[in-house]
Amino acid sequence: MRRSVRSSLLLLALASLTIAGCADGTQGAARAPAPRAGGSALAVPGLEGDVTITSDRLGIPAIRAASRQDALRALGVVTARDRLFQLDLLRRSSGGRLAEVLGRDLLPADTRQRLYGVPQAASAILARLPERQRAALDAYAEGVNAYLRSAQALPLEFQKLGYRPEPWRPEDSVLVVLGMFNALSVTEDLERTRTVLTRSLPKSVTSFLLEGTDPYTRALLGAQAPATPPLPAEELRALVAQSRRAQAWRGGVLSAASGAAPVGSNGWAVAGQRTSDGRALLANDMHLELGVPNIWYRAELRYGDSEVAGVVLPGVPMLIVGTNRHVAWGLTSLDGDVMDLVQIEVHPGRPDEYRTPSGWQRFEVAEETIKVRGEPDVTVTAQRTIWGPVAPRPLLGAKVAVRWTALDPEGVDLGLVEMDRARTVEEAASVMNAAGGPGCNVLLADRRGRVAWTVTGRVPRRRGFDGSVSVSWADGRAGWDGYLPPAALPRIVDPPAGFVVNANHRMPLGEGAPALGRDYANGYRAYRITERLREPRKVAEADLLALQLDTQAEFYGFYRDLALRALTDEAVSRRPALAEARRAVKAWDGRADVASVGLPLLDRLRHVLADEVFAAWLGASRAAEPTLELELTDIDTPLQRALDERSAELVPAPEGGWDAFVLAALEKAMAALEQEHGGRPVDQIAWGAVSRVRIAHPLAVTPELAARLNMPDEPLPGCDVCVRLASDSLAASERLVVSPGHESQGILHMPAGQSGDPLSPNYRDQQRAWVDGRPLPLLAGPAAHALTLVPERR
Repeated sequence: MRRSVRSSLLLLALASLTIAGCADGTQGAARAPAPRAGGSALAVPGLEGDVTITSDRLGIPAIRAASRQDALRALGVVTARDRLFQLDLLRRSSGGRLAEVLGRDLLPADTRQRLYGVPQAASAILARLPERQRAALDAYAEGVNAYLRSAQALPLEFQKLGYRPEPWRPEDSVLVVLGMFNALSVTEDLERTRTVLTRSLPKSVTSFLLEGTDPYTRALLGAQAPATPPLPAEELRALVAQSRRAQAWRGGVLSAASGAAPVGSNGWAVAGQRTSDGRALLANDMHLELGVPNIWYRAELRYGDSEVAGVVLPGVPMLIVGTNRHVAWGLTSLDGDVMDLVQIEVHPGRPDEYRTPSGWQRFEVAEETIKVRGEPDVTVTAQRTIWGPVAPRPLLGAKVAVRWTALDPEGVDLGLVEMDRARTVEEAASVMNAAGGPGCNVLLADRRGRVAWTVTGRVPRRRGFDGSVSVSWADGRAGWDGYLPPAALPRIVDPPAGFVVNANHRMPLGEGAPALGRDYANGYRAYRITERLREPRKVAEADLLALQLDTQAEFYGFYRDLALRALTDEAVSRRPALAEARRAVKAWDGRADVASVGLPLLDRLRHVLADEVFAAWLGASRAAEPTLELELTDIDTPLQRALDERSAELVPAPEGGWDAFVLAALEKAMAALEQEHGGRPVDQIAWGAVSRVRIAHPLAVTPELAARLNMPDEPLPGCDVCVRLASDSLAASERLVVSPGHESQGILHMPAGQSGDPLSPNYRDQQRAWVDGRPLPLLAGPAAHALTLVPERR
């Protein structure tokens, strides 16, 4: 479910829309030219006074205005100048209008958004926004549209696709926010999996699979760690035997998302008592699917007595992470549970009715017309209940409705825009607790040397159920009673350790704290960060950037030890090819560096074991819901507990028993690696051959276009459980280190560059620093270009 628009766009058959001139200069007039130093002025409707915009050599704008409204108008202008095609794709993706310009391959994505009623939700959310937030959206739209009217020519993508973008509307900004909800807070497949497992497996097995706590999180939680569910050996043996009889353990039961790198982040704040000069420091790197241009846009704004610097989401007029010189803030995905699938009880004799607490009621029905490029329009029928839209897919053969904060006008706002006013960690936490964005952990540091953690986003207040599985709300006993009040959301202020860390793991909240979620990331990253921060030394900005680049991967130590126990002299003498495997595993240096040998084999072994073991355990679940790929956030905790038993009856072991099972998995992993790497022996395959930068432009659908539009495909340190997270196209979308009040020493870099124009020198000029882990300054440098905005004369 958590796929960005880029994943879908890369499936497009757009070869006929080649951008052949993008590498030679022949399309130099494709965009309005960048303003030059000492140069031009642009009239903007609604502007209250002159605004100065300077851009440095990296294209980072520094906006100087008298008011916040004028600064946001200017932000709209420069974002449209540098990212206009991205702006249009983001609103189209969320609003279900991609097929209109990109063709039939995007119809399924559009259909989902329309059936969920996302465009209608955006309009309803906009209508309820507080006046100051609505004014911010209006100002931003005025800036985007001022640029649209003044552009000498449209960006290259519009020319090649043959359409002109519509004017920007305030609800388009809301659509972009809802797109980020889709990336961060969709738990539909997780709830489907939990429901299927609960109804198809013994309770003891479900508890074992879903309620365990990984050893790293357990170490962090200490006495607050929940009890460990017992290993249900007898029930697992029965499931394995059943699958063996049915020959149903050949793999493929888990989704690709199971156990994969999370869409999440690292964040930590270090108090003055632990830094080299008493300043508090914040570090934040947000892990998202990468593309060209990057999802974030760097900006610096000064207006009134406010000065903010950091990154914005194109289309949304507020700083997502950054600093206001008094407080710095960073975000990581909360992995909160803000979506429920409501079982619908359809009337047995009248299929257009369903049961509600007030009796039988008709489904609301609406026809949605989706335009498709080069083809007739497609009409889909959307059904809606009092709880929300009917999901496109049934669950266990029955209809379910989607109750989700993102579709609730009371569940979404743009409260983060008020972070420019916060002066202390307490004030910042209050702003964050009241805001209605996607659920996130918030890390805070202020210029007094203090740090804090809290959460942002609405948290449902459930009655009659805990939200873990799909249940019926028809009799009124189960449901939502609004949201937790901001004051009820947890905080950690001035932690005794002198620092606070979140890496998408379960936080130690104490007795009586509200339940926020359940499908948290493995705690290894948080454990490693905590381990490093506990070292008895003072830290500065460079130290925190070095920690963001940490590639220690002892998480894989379990699979190393498992392999070495099986790779005995006797086993290798019987199967000489396994000598390569033993050499590779012994050569591993415990890291995920480009030159690390052995980790490719251990990583593949992990996935082979998981695929085969879970297939043996979950055959009954697959039979209950054949079309569902089961998604488990944590595959390693139950897998490792079972493998620790060294019992051939708990796994789909062949004849020969336990050791034969492990050796067969090693051979399978070896064969797959060697095939993928041209027959190269596994003890000669370094991690850099597996872990590579893959950052693509959405229209790079041919090798020629990929060479011109994509970032270079090259080795990248890190792994999907490392602090330096790297997993195919998922990695750090930015790295920020800053002390509030000392922004001139701050660090911020990101992949690709500021501009979405392949002809711009700022298209890829930050990529090298990001790959190499070199710091770039947070603040914009000396002006290389300048633009003045002036009020439009009437």
